[in-house]
Amino acid sequence: MASRGGASRRVPENDSTIAYVQADGLAVMKIVKHCHEESTTNMDIAQGALLGLVVENRLEITNCFPFPKQNDETMDEDEYQLAMMRRLRRVNVDHFHVGWYQSADVGNFLSLPLLESQFHYQTSIEESVVVIYDTQKSSRGFLTLKAYRLTPQAIEMYKEGEFTPEALLKLKVGYENLFTEVPFVIKNSALTNIMMSELAEMVPEEEGSKFLDLGTASVLEGQLRCLMDRVDELNQEAIKFNRYQQLVSRQQQDKHRYLQKRSQENAARAAKDEPPLPEEDITKLFRPHPVPPRLNPMIIAGQINTYSQAISQLCSQSLAKLYITQALQNAKETNANP
Repeated sequence: MASRGGASRRVPENDSTIAYVQADGLAVMKIVKHCHEESTTNMDIAQGALLGLVVENRLEITNCFPFPKQNDETMDEDEYQLAMMRRLRRVNVDHFHVGWYQSADVGNFLSLPLLESQFHYQTSIEESVVVIYDTQKSSRGFLTLKAYRLTPQAIEMYKEGEFTPEALLKLKVGYENLFTEVPFVIKNSALTNIMMSELAEMVPEEEGSKFLDLGTASVLEGQLRCLMDRVDELNQEAIKFNRYQQLVSRQQQDKHRYLQKRSQENAARAAKDEPPLPEEDITKLFRPHPVPPRLNPMIIAGQINTYSQAISQLCSQSLAKLYITQALQNAKETNANP
């Protein structure tokens, strides 16, 4: 996935930053169709390329196509993308590569492959974005499409290639500022808006007023289980880092004892008018322990934050629905027993 940004055509550079992303309804429908097909059949993550152009401070997404499946070894991904863009150009369709899309579960998209892929995209296509489509939330009636870009701190972090605590602290990088969200707007033609208005009038009233769906127990249970798994993973990472700190502390104590013993021996030799001990490279005697990278714990912390926000939002909505239904039930009982 990380190499997919290299096969794209360079979008003409624009001095202004991307203020928002505007997607055509057809491109959105293609993304929705592909993501739901992958989630229902293969339970796999759907990924694809976004095509469009940059107009002033607006990134327009006018078309898209899915990436070939990763288990298909007979097809070269770069050749496939180039062939698709050549064919789209022949039929006078926007063929500039402006980013990529990916499906997500409960909006939890943060992962190491996604960071690496977006880094390669953004360094080769400056205006590129990644569009995240939440399949589970959308299947419950809430269309969720969000566009993200890497922050300058995250790009600098990947360019340096150091994920030590000191490097992350120097760049002031945390899971909160790895990505910046870009406003996402869906634009339809006038004929499409007219058709949607007619379809809305054709929907029966009882079919369009089911807002008090209380069946959220299974969704909440799944999110809590995922949250527990991420917390366990973060705990394991914390144990690794604590073990590293203990090793460093023990090594510093051994080094201090060694230097103290050596100075005492030199003092004793000096009292006997003997030459001091030859100098030794202390770094060879006490080799520094490798610092565990902090990128993976930072990603896990971001996933925990995403699940926590989703659980908080779901619980707030569920409590509001319960209070509403309780009031309705009390009003119904009052009317039945005057």
